[in-house]
Amino acid sequence: MLQLHRFTLTVSGLALAMCVFLYATLGAAKPFDLWKWTDIVSEGGTAVMAGCWLLFTLSSRPGGLVTRLLAGGLAMIMIGSFADCMDEFYAISKAARWDHWLESLVPLGMLFITGGMYYWRHEQFRLNEHLQKRERLFRDHRAFDRITQLANADYLRRQIRHEQQHRAGQPCALVLLDIDGFHRINREFGQREGDRVLQAVGHMLLLNLRNDDLLCRYAGDRFALLMPDTSAAEADALARHLVGMVGQMRHHAKAGRVHISMRQATASAAAPPDELLAELSRQLSLQAEQCAAGAVA
Repeated sequence: MLQLHRFTLTVSGLALAMCVFLYATLGAAKPFDLWKWTDIVSEGGTAVMAGCWLLFTLSSRPGGLVTRLLAGGLAMIMIGSFADCMDEFYAISKAARWDHWLESLVPLGMLFITGGMYYWRHEQFRLNEHLQKRERLFRDHRAFDRITQLANADYLRRQIRHEQQHRAGQPCALVLLDIDGFHRINREFGQREGDRVLQAVGHMLLLNLRNDDLLCRYAGDRFALLMPDTSAAEADALARHLVGMVGQMRHHAKAGRVHISMRQATASAAAPPDELLAELSRQLSLQAEQCAAGAVA
């Protein structure tokens, strides 16, 4: 991750080197007995800690506004504290304004960090909402798919039964979504790229769902969507929207763009889970056969 922030690290390193150069060339070295060790430890320690926090931030975050604000603020505090520390080793003329400007970077850095934390707070709210869609108000997710990190078919069956037993009489719909020609993607681009396609499609679907909807990887290239308090007609309309969103994705592999499309089957979640899933799978297979026949014709 640090490789993504080489410019920031380079500028920060050059700024520290410039501080040393300025104090060494424009200041007068103080005798050893005038060094104030308490100030050296506190100001130098602040610079070291700010530098460590800067590295932690850059090594754990991608680029963006929040990262720029946090990293910029920490770099300013590091440089300003380092300048404070250099004052203990070199005497600078009171007429020199640049020394005060360097030291004023500390409060300015705090202002930048405050702005970064403000936007980071909004970022966390969005992430928490995204995670809620994965949890669907249940805390017992143990059966996750390794590739997509979505719940698997066993968990889906349990939740269908949960809806039928505890919310009897309430509308509930199940949608099965299938990626068209996924075997072709694996053959042309490789299995690793196929896994990336599954991950990308899973993220796209999650971003367009309600918090109470449950998205699972049912099998292979098929995703299942359980939608409480939703009629089959409403679920089918949403499924068509999701299929359209996936169709507009621009997924790029090393060998070129991967064109992704999906088809869907929808039903009311009233039948036993295995029967329901088998019927939806049959509908998807029939659609695939019809598409293949149409292509041949």
